[in-house]
Amino acid sequence: MKIKGMRWWIISLICLGTVINYLARNSLGVMAPTLKTELNFTTQQYSYVVFAFQWGYTIMQPVCGYIVDFLGLKAGFALFAVLWSVANCFHGFATGWLSLAFFRGALGLTEAAAIPSGIKAVGEWFPSKERSVAVGWFNAGTSLGAMLAPPLVIFVQIHYSWRAAFFVTGALGFFFAALWWLFYRSPKDHPCLTSSERDYITAGQNPPVLTADGRPEKPKVGQILRSKRFWGIAIPRFLAEPAWQTFSFWIPLYLSTVRGMNIKEIAMFAWLPFLAADMGGILGGYMCPFFMKHFKMRLVNSRLAGIAVGAVCMIGPGCIGLVSDVYTAIGLFCIGGFAHQIISALLNTLSADVFESQEVATANGLTGSAAWIGGSTFTLIVGALAETIGYNPLFVCLSVFDLVGACVAITLLRDRSKRQAA
Repeated sequence: MKIKGMRWWIISLICLGTVINYLARNSLGVMAPTLKTELNFTTQQYSYVVFAFQWGYTIMQPVCGYIVDFLGLKAGFALFAVLWSVANCFHGFATGWLSLAFFRGALGLTEAAAIPSGIKAVGEWFPSKERSVAVGWFNAGTSLGAMLAPPLVIFVQIHYSWRAAFFVTGALGFFFAALWWLFYRSPKDHPCLTSSERDYITAGQNPPVLTADGRPEKPKVGQILRSKRFWGIAIPRFLAEPAWQTFSFWIPLYLSTVRGMNIKEIAMFAWLPFLAADMGGILGGYMCPFFMKHFKMRLVNSRLAGIAVGAVCMIGPGCIGLVSDVYTAIGLFCIGGFAHQIISALLNTLSADVFESQEVATANGLTGSAAWIGGSTFTLIVGALAETIGYNPLFVCLSVFDLVGACVAITLLRDRSKRQAA
């Protein structure tokens, strides 16, 4: 049976996988106040648990990207979904911060495949002019998963236990792996794709680079790392990721220790910044066609303009220390989530724009490693300084980082042609 608009069904499936991936990783942050008591560890030891995930994720992003490029998207993404589900379920057997950190590191090693896989799928299934919109929708899964985590995890925790919450969020990954294996195919092989849509997708893409015998070229890591386009994405991602890591792993603890909210109040409000992030990721995708149509910008420049808008909006969370009302603080976190996902979606889209199809997942994994080095380093800084200098100077740093990152991206990636051809 042929299905009209099959590429949008594919992006919905990718979005579902991203939701489940981020629901699993954000479970820890939601339960942090409880786990500190139940497993008897300090704020600094909690930062080590978070750091274990981040470094596993950092190390494996380019490896996962390369494996997905090598095995193919169908087998590669399904394999990693099974592995991250197993790792997440094992969190329920933790007996202290060391064992929790071990299982958390395993989760990081396996969840690192999600974003490179999603970007590769967008590169395969969408013409260049639609990629920012597609990435906006699938990237919304990152914040949707984070948004669902507080009410779902706390509901299971209250009615059963914190261990059960890890089992539930882990089991969802097995469901996604089965769906992905059953329903995903590349455009050239998908039986439900109409010939007209296949032609539309192909016409809007650059042809793949082939070897002399007609096979797709393998990604060349050294060549990627030496390119200006890599650093034009990697440095801004390094500077942007601390914001998302802070929102994902520290908001519940901040609301509990600094703003005095209890666990039910956290469940009611901690998801709001991620709802705003959903809106930002989707809006960021539509900004680019708007800039191209009304300001005659070229493709890459339209992405950079959106990143600049997001960086200016990131001034919001830097002002949290200036407000005394907890609800205003949550509102500023919402502005931060909104702004960050504009930046994140467009930086990820640029990977599919400036790299060849056979190297997209590898390149995105490498820029993702740069991002997570930034995020994990900042996590250790938060863990070391939050109880001495407080959170407020750290929130200011997040604003400065993104403004600098936007300047770097514009400097290194800007298309210097005057205007888009009419």
